[in-house]
Amino acid sequence: MATQRAVLGVEQSLCGKVWHWRGGNMELGGKVAGLEDDIVTQLLLSRGVAREDLDRHRRPSLREFLPDPSEFRDMDRAAQRLCEAVIAGENVTVYGDYDVDGATSSALLILLLRMLGLEADHYIPDRLLEGYGPSGEALVKLAEQGSSLIVTVDCGAMAHEALSMAHEAGVDVIVVDHHKCSPELPKAFALVNPNRLDENDIAAAHGHLAAVGVAFLLAIAVVRTLRQNGHFKERAEPDLMSLLDLVALGTVADVAAIRGLNRAFVAQGLKIMARRENTGMAALIDASRLKSALKASDCGFALGPRINAGGRVGEATLGVRLLTTRDPEEAREISAQLSQLNEERRAIEAAVQEAAEEQLASQHNRAVICVSGDGWHPGVIGIVAGRIKEKTGKPSIVIARDEQSGEGKGSGRSIAGVDLGAAIIAAKDAGLLVAGGGHAMAAGLTIKQDRIDPFVEFLEKRLSKSVGQASANQKMSLDLVLAPGGLVPDLVEYLEAAGPFGVGWPGPRLAVGPVRLVKVDIVGTDHVRIIASGEDGTSFKAIAFRAADSDMGQALLHASKGRKLWLAGRAKIDDWGSRPAAELHLEDAAWAD
Repeated sequence: MATQRAVLGVEQSLCGKVWHWRGGNMELGGKVAGLEDDIVTQLLLSRGVAREDLDRHRRPSLREFLPDPSEFRDMDRAAQRLCEAVIAGENVTVYGDYDVDGATSSALLILLLRMLGLEADHYIPDRLLEGYGPSGEALVKLAEQGSSLIVTVDCGAMAHEALSMAHEAGVDVIVVDHHKCSPELPKAFALVNPNRLDENDIAAAHGHLAAVGVAFLLAIAVVRTLRQNGHFKERAEPDLMSLLDLVALGTVADVAAIRGLNRAFVAQGLKIMARRENTGMAALIDASRLKSALKASDCGFALGPRINAGGRVGEATLGVRLLTTRDPEEAREISAQLSQLNEERRAIEAAVQEAAEEQLASQHNRAVICVSGDGWHPGVIGIVAGRIKEKTGKPSIVIARDEQSGEGKGSGRSIAGVDLGAAIIAAKDAGLLVAGGGHAMAAGLTIKQDRIDPFVEFLEKRLSKSVGQASANQKMSLDLVLAPGGLVPDLVEYLEAAGPFGVGWPGPRLAVGPVRLVKVDIVGTDHVRIIASGEDGTSFKAIAFRAADSDMGQALLHASKGRKLWLAGRAKIDDWGSRPAAELHLEDAAWAD
């Protein structure tokens, strides 16, 4: 097989990458994705869709992608137990994680049970005081307070000790999770998780679901079981589709892969979100000042961070309370509070980011970046880890040390091709961690301070080969090449037809040029703003976020005004002016001469 030629001849961009066509199929004439195909068809094919499967991927629907929930282990057992609780009017508590996925999963089950006539309680642990996952003490206390059934969402898959305590206390616990599992499962009444190691192929193929997606499948199973038992002969069935706005928000904000069923969840969920039927969601949209049609990116960059801010630096229950309230005034108050907490989170994050980056110089030879500091706020370390990962191109872990306890809370973010979650679980099994778990791209941990150095060496030994391979294969995948005159709002709107976009289903990336730089400056603290002009006389704006100190940013800031470049990134609509214009969110650049 012939080696694929670099697009536009770019063998080394300003970010040190080779430019390739996404999927390697855009130059093959009529064989795969040729000139006879429209752009949307090419985008779908280059994302791995088979030609015979194009129709259902053009308009992803639940009908086309939804599996039978009974394929998942323990699903029917969990559904039957929840049905018994509904019929008997038991005291049920939903125990959720403190992030967006936990909040939306909790809200989904609470609203489902409310539709079925049962008012469930919720319990969200405090990130600082209790940490991630179910606490045995909390589960036992909930049982003592009258809960006969507890459903953990977005946590519990590795909570062996806590669930044993709950079992001994005589309370049933259903675990609804998506994080990696160990071969030995905790002692739960039912554990629904597509990432169980004993799952069948159909269920395991849905391991990319966020916990809120798994919770929605459980909701379907519950309603179906009640229907089979004649429960709806004299009462209306709940409208499960009305819960898809929660599924869309949790899926995108948890950075779950937007492919297969998740694409259908997000595509349909955005439509439900636009109907503004959920009082809290509507208030959150207003607080985020979103005016135009909602997109998946709004969930990730506007709505999600506000929900997360409650768990990171404020009150962990705010997200669930917002998404389950019936009171518009309460919804407005909570949304305003979350917006304020989000601003505080940004300030805290900036301080930790600055301190963390001071340690990077001493780690340039490491395969895995691991930084730590006393007094860093545990609520922002995941965000900072993501920023460092983007800056270094390596898996990154940020640990907030607590001098009083002698422990550190860590959060990690990985790169494609490096399974960080599996490495964290292996480190825990090796006795290096107090607790730890996660999935391929993100993980969390608790560690004794004197074990940090051995832990770092463990990761180096385990991951250096896969990091090296992933780094050697760095490339910029492109979907289209345009002259500047082709970068227009109509094109941006047209490309949205291949969405929704997100991790695993990336938005179209364009190369535009050749261009000369008319103006380059820094806006904000470190964003590089550009006005570029093409040979066709068309000029446009581009911006590279958080790029001022990067190799690319420095090259652009000091580039000769007469030198030609290709600019690569995502096309977006800039609607600040009197009429909308297309601009480029810059990710890479290369010299064109």
